[in-house]
Amino acid sequence: MRQKSIEVKGLSHGAAPIPMACRVGPILETTGIMGKNPDTGEMPADAEAQAHLCFQNLERVLSAADMDMFDVVKISVVVVDDTYRSAVNKPWNEHFPDPTKRPARRAVVAPLRGGRLVQLEATAVAKDWGG
Repeated sequence: MRQKSIEVKGLSHGAAPIPMACRVGPILETTGIMGKNPDTGEMPADAEAQAHLCFQNLERVLSAADMDMFDVVKISVVVVDDTYRSAVNKPWNEHFPDPTKRPARRAVVAPLRGGRLVQLEATAVAKDWGG
């Protein structure tokens, strides 16, 4: 099977029929990775806590696709307010501590639903893909 939808228990887009990610060969594209706690279903009220959970949830999605953070080539960050960009920097530096081995990053300000203040989308390429 060439194309595979990636799902993670506790993470979903509600009733929408949208997977958390799709992998085709070595390439993975995620949908919006939110800062929701997958164990409780709760969304923290502050941007910093949501940002930390976004990165943890991205790790969960990557793991479900047999990948990890070192496979990520680009992360797009969506924040509802420009002041929340700084909330992303702490988990960014924790997950990518080596400045010479970080993926590309883009940030945009846009409205989000459901109490979301921060959301990630990522593109990853599997390092061990043999073709």
